[in-house]
Amino acid sequence: MRSLSYCEGTVDDDYDVRQWDVREDCEVRQILDRIADKWSLLVIALLDCQSLRFTQLRREIDGISQRMLSVTLRQLERDGLVSRTVHPVVPPRVDYALTPLGRTLHETIKSLVTWTERHQEEIIAARAAYDARREMMEP
Repeated sequence: MRSLSYCEGTVDDDYDVRQWDVREDCEVRQILDRIADKWSLLVIALLDCQSLRFTQLRREIDGISQRMLSVTLRQLERDGLVSRTVHPVVPPRVDYALTPLGRTLHETIKSLVTWTERHQEEIIAARAAYDARREMMEP
C-alpha cells in the first residue's frame, strides 16, 4: 500500500513533470527539496570516496554553521544517503560516509557540477546581459 504522500506519475519513463503532486507532503517533492539543498549537495560531494569527521566537514564547507551541518547530516542519514559511525574512543570520534544509495546520488550531482562548469561562462554572460537590460529600463 502506498502512503498518502506518494506522488503518482513520477516513476514511469514517460512521466510529465507537470503531473508531480504539488502538495507539501509529496514524498518526491520532499526528497528533491532535501537533495537539492546547497548544504546537502556539498556534503554529498565531499563524502565521495572518503569518510570525514564532523569537524573536517565543517572546515571544508564555507559558511555552514555547526547547527546546520548537524541538521543536514541527520536528514541525510535519515534518508539513507549518509552513514554515521561512532568509534568508542575518548573523546568520541564520529565519521560520516556515503551509503551505497548516497554514492548513486553522487554520480548525478557530479553530472550537475560538470554541466555547470561547462556552461558557467554562458551563464555569466547571460546574467550580465540581463542586468544591463534591467539597468536601462530602470529610471
